[in-house]
Amino acid sequence: MISLHKLNGMEVVVNAELIETLEPGPQTVVHLATGNKIPVREGADVIIAKVVEYRKAVNAAGKPVNPIAGYERQKS
Repeated sequence: MISLHKLNGMEVVVNAELIETLEPGPQTVVHLATGNKIPVREGADVIIAKVVEYRKAVNAAGKPVNPIAGYERQKS
């Protein structure tokens, strides 16, 4: 999990395994595998660094992770 901040400054904790894409801009939009989109204050480079640190910690623990186990994509 990584900690990010919504545009109103409220902290939100996001499952890094569910991040599919980032849409950079004045506000970065995080697109999740669940179909949800979260606009955040952090830039794409900061989010990428947080995900890399998270993945290092997970890989160091030696536990395999299935990022979409139990999730079903929302139908558009």
